This record gives sequence, C-alpha cells and structure tokens, in this order.
Amino acid sequence: MIGHAASGIIFAMKSVYIETSVPSFYYEIRPEPEMVARRNWTRTWWLEYACNYSLVTSEGVVSELMQGTYESQADVVALIDEIKRVPITDEIADIIDVYLANHLMPRENIGDALHLALASYYKCDFLLTWNCKHIANANKFEHIRIINNRLGLFVPNLITPMELCAEEEQ
Repeated sequence: MIGHAASGIIFAMKSVYIETSVPSFYYEIRPEPEMVARRNWTRTWWLEYACNYSLVTSEGVVSELMQGTYESQADVVALIDEIKRVPITDEIADIIDVYLANHLMPRENIGDALHLALASYYKCDFLLTWNCKHIANANKFEHIRIINNRLGLFVPNLITPMELCAEEEQ
C-alpha cells in the first residue's frame, strides 16, 4: 500500500491541479462549436475564477505542451509559467504503476496517470481538465475512487473549467 507522506505543500485556498488540456484550450483555434465552447469556458474560468484558487501544475504538463510544434505553443506554455509546480517523486511513479496495473489509465498515454497521481498525492481539491475520456469521466470515477482508497490517497474532484465557474446569482 502506498501511503501519502506529508507533502509539505499547504494550500491557502482550495487547490486546482491544471492538466495539459486546459492551457491548450485557452488558445484553441479550431472552429467547430465544441472547440469554441471549450475555449470560451476555459478563458472565462481562467480570467474570472482562477484567482479564487491555489493553482498547481507539473513539469509533466510543460513536457506535454512542448511536444511537437504548433502556432500558439509559446503562448500556451507562458500561460502556466507562474503556476507552482508540484514535484514528481518516486512515490508518484509507484502510484502510476498501480494505476496502470489496475487498468485505471491507458498505458499509451502515461500523462493521464501522472496528472491523476499528482492531484491525488498532493490532495488537490480539483483536477481541472478537458480530458473527458480518461480523467473527467463519470463512468471511471468509481474505479478511481476504489484504487485511490486502496492506496490511502485523496480523491480529487475531476472536472472541466465549465464546472468550476461560479453559479450566477439569481
């Protein structure tokens, strides 16, 4: 069993782990309505609500954003420049191994397991993502909860920027 040692990270406000798809969608240029909607929700959250949270990310996110070459790459990476990076430790690697062994995340995209492991280990209140296939997927949540409970890990809320915008006053 992998226990959570004191991470030494204390959050003053509710914490949000920023996964790769969020800064990517901030600069999304595809014209399909779904892509435009995700870009708009991402920008709304980033500009109006992000200030209400302690934001963290990881070098894994930076590494994923640096893969390949695309027009807005410098802007996307710059968007997260000032966000605190949580360390990737040997304990994180052990958690990822358990996730993969239990088919919680796909082996071909190790980043998904990394992001969940980091958000869980560092007890982030939210893992913010547009990855609704492998992370923010209600059909996977129970499996994630079971594995994290076995490991003695916190279970973050797995949500999209749209879900983390404040409710409008009526």
